[in-house]
Amino acid sequence: MRALAAASVLLLATTAACARPALRAAATLRPTAGHQATGAATFTERDGATTIVLSVHRVAPGGHGVHVHETGDCSAPDASSAGDHFAGESGAHHGHPHHRHHHGGDLGNLEAGADGSGVLEVTTDTLTVAPGPRSVVGRAIIIHAAPDDPTVQPSGGSGARIGCGVIERVH
Repeated sequence: MRALAAASVLLLATTAACARPALRAAATLRPTAGHQATGAATFTERDGATTIVLSVHRVAPGGHGVHVHETGDCSAPDASSAGDHFAGESGAHHGHPHHRHHHGGDLGNLEAGADGSGVLEVTTDTLTVAPGPRSVVGRAIIIHAAPDDPTVQPSGGSGARIGCGVIERVH
């Protein structure tokens, strides 16, 4: 009887843990001065990983570097108010998001089609929506004019910031 009761408690605890809702954040991408980039980003944290989906429009066809930046401030005409790439806890140098050593905010490249639209989806364990030192909430997501070269320090040489959005928690 005790074994059955213990198994029931374990099952209830496991079910409750699995039923935890995902944590969500979002950003609306607005163009910087002289550019037309628009879009939206969602951040969904579930089971120790965060999935970022960025959809953009009105950008030049080709590759565009995407990064989470330190500060949720897109007020400067060139979005320089968003600061540098968000390094997170790693303290690492800039790099490819799927390599071991990289800034937490390094998300790779979005490829825009001939119509100027594109989608980037990245899942990472280096960023969270939950409060803490790896949280994206209160930071900015930036799309750049050129592709990111993950070997170029400190920022990938991806050029001008053409769109910026402040990342906010969605309740």
